[in-house]
Amino acid sequence: MGETNSYELEIFEQTSDYSELRLSAGGGAPKIRGVDRVAIDHLIGLVERDYSQHAVAQRVFGAAALHDLGTRLAVFFDGDERWLTPVLDRPPGVTLRITAEGRLRHLPWELLAVDGAYLAVSSPAPLLPVRAVGTNAALGASVEAANRPLRVLFMATSPEGVEPVLGYEAEEAAILAATSRTGAELVVEESGSLDGLRFLCRDHGAGYFDVLHLSGHAAITADGHPVFLVENEFGGLAYATADQIAQAMAGHWPRLVFVSGCLTGNSPDAGVFPSMSESLVRAGAPAVLGWALPVGDVSATEFAAALYRSLADGQALDRAVVEARQHLYTQKSGNWHLARVYADRSPLAPMVTALRTKGRARIQIRAADQEFLDPQSRLSRVASRAAFVGRRRVIQRCLRTLKQPHGEGAAEALVLHGMGGLGKSSLASRLLERMPTHQRAVWYGRVDLTKFREFTTKVDFPSLEQQIEATKLLDTDQAPLAVRLRRLLHVDGPLGQTPCLFVFDDFEDGNLHERDGGHVLSPEMADILPALLKAIRDTGSPSRVIITSRYRFPAPATTTMVVESLESLTDIEQAKKLANLPRLRPGSLIDPDIRERAVTAAAGNPRLLDWLDLIVAAPHLDIDGLITAIEEEADRFRRETILAKNLLDSQTPELQKMLAKVNVIELPVPADTVHAVHDHPDATDHITRAVQLGLMEEGTDPDTRQPRYYVSNILRPLIRPRLTDDEYTQACAAAARSLYKLWITDPTTPEPTP
Repeated sequence: MGETNSYELEIFEQTSDYSELRLSAGGGAPKIRGVDRVAIDHLIGLVERDYSQHAVAQRVFGAAALHDLGTRLAVFFDGDERWLTPVLDRPPGVTLRITAEGRLRHLPWELLAVDGAYLAVSSPAPLLPVRAVGTNAALGASVEAANRPLRVLFMATSPEGVEPVLGYEAEEAAILAATSRTGAELVVEESGSLDGLRFLCRDHGAGYFDVLHLSGHAAITADGHPVFLVENEFGGLAYATADQIAQAMAGHWPRLVFVSGCLTGNSPDAGVFPSMSESLVRAGAPAVLGWALPVGDVSATEFAAALYRSLADGQALDRAVVEARQHLYTQKSGNWHLARVYADRSPLAPMVTALRTKGRARIQIRAADQEFLDPQSRLSRVASRAAFVGRRRVIQRCLRTLKQPHGEGAAEALVLHGMGGLGKSSLASRLLERMPTHQRAVWYGRVDLTKFREFTTKVDFPSLEQQIEATKLLDTDQAPLAVRLRRLLHVDGPLGQTPCLFVFDDFEDGNLHERDGGHVLSPEMADILPALLKAIRDTGSPSRVIITSRYRFPAPATTTMVVESLESLTDIEQAKKLANLPRLRPGSLIDPDIRERAVTAAAGNPRLLDWLDLIVAAPHLDIDGLITAIEEEADRFRRETILAKNLLDSQTPELQKMLAKVNVIELPVPADTVHAVHDHPDATDHITRAVQLGLMEEGTDPDTRQPRYYVSNILRPLIRPRLTDDEYTQACAAAARSLYKLWITDPTTPEPTP
């Protein structure tokens, strides 16, 4: 499409009783015919009867009333002169810009139907109605597609006390998944507030984003004004009008604004008042998408995913909207006709180029979960961006802490505190995603000065010279570490213009020592952490430290640390988490009693939920006994050990021995090596079962793209006794022979990465 086939329909009210319909194409002379007030009032009456919030809610997909309404709209458009005939059958489709007064603009033109078929979803020539607003830009003006991936600013709003709580995490995940092939830069504004939107747009500058996606609830006030439900600085409810949103944008409008909330495309009082979408176009937005009536959470998410997939592919905006609508229609969603487009005279052209366009830029930011890799398995230890749910208020508080400017009570460090399995590391990863302006340096477990110096290889310095200078500063012993770090972070130093997030993950593992019933920094960390925090404080650097720890410890003298303690998932967060788990989700085929007991036993612990989801369907496993063991255990720090022991004890001796043999190799290995150390006719079945139960990790080798396997050392105390000393020695020898053959004498040449 791209408006190569574009028509304009103007409904001109000449008098209170008489209007003209004018249809034109390509700037040519319009066709004109008259229509009286009686016909218009009759049509509007039908809409109010058959196409209202309550009427549509009572009908299912394909309802006769909607077909009839679509046909009546087509008859009104077509007239005796058959105006629709030249509009039809024009592949790849037609954009119909409609200029009309409020009551006629409010009509559901998306339902136009001929011979029982809806034109908006027909193939191969769909029709896209666009409600034309104002004259902000000249129709036909050239708009060049950017030669890079799509950039989307995503802001979900979820004020406290507003029900239902929307699945905004699922919407974000769906957009990421839909655009994974071509890539898209999805920047998230986490506060859900107009101030947050204002600052983020200002920080990125005009023209940076292609799309602004606002996701949340909307409403019509008692006096007929549309509002979007946003958050205040504390997460409470605030109401935003179109004018207030425009003020927050301050002229930094992207090519498209998608106000994904119920009634954002609805003109109150049968079109007497403009919709929020129309008002945003009048305020300067080139094009706005909104929903005419209440829309289901699932449908809104599927529409958004299909829309951004097409836009990221380099499709024109009008074509992308049509494809998203067609997607809902083919999925038999009753909401397919509710999305409405309002636009000025700007062309609905592609925003970005296609994937293989020569010179197309790439996304530079690495997924944050890839920074949290186990040092042995090289597998991610945290929830991916698409799998993360909940913690909204915690995230908002943490981001305020990390972004607080110096001189306003800023803390140099944020400590994420809580017991095992609550998602401290996943939360840290989420915070990195939400601060894409900062470089990342992540350590796992014990850190000494040698490990700390590695951050010069983790951070992208502005230049090679600055990286060399930073390395020299850390390698010399001619000055105290605090002095060297101050030089590093000074405004004129190697990292003076490069803000960083220094993350110490699983801090309790080697960096804390017990003392008098509490915990203090280890001697090595006592040299590192105070020096780093004081250097941040003394230089006024925007860099910050994030620490995840099971245990609390005193802040170093003259430094400030904010502690954010994690709790078990709330009921709403747990419901979102369960929706992503195939066996524990509501409606699964698992025994309802087992499912309920498993969810209760996990007690809101995300890691336990993940693990229990893996095993509740396992055959020949005493699920009842296993859950009973968890239920009776008072110390939640030991639940994972109990779970692992129960799992191991329920497996055959041969499978237990396989795990013990593979555990002698402290890195992921290919299946051939597993078979070499576990020469058993049922080895393949043992591998499959162990992976299913979470006793063995399965990843993908980045070079060969083949599966690789790893048995965590967490299980070592439980599985080492399964082997005799001779069996242990034999397993080591078999592993060495296999890996020498695979990696040294007969290495495979990986296929080129596309």
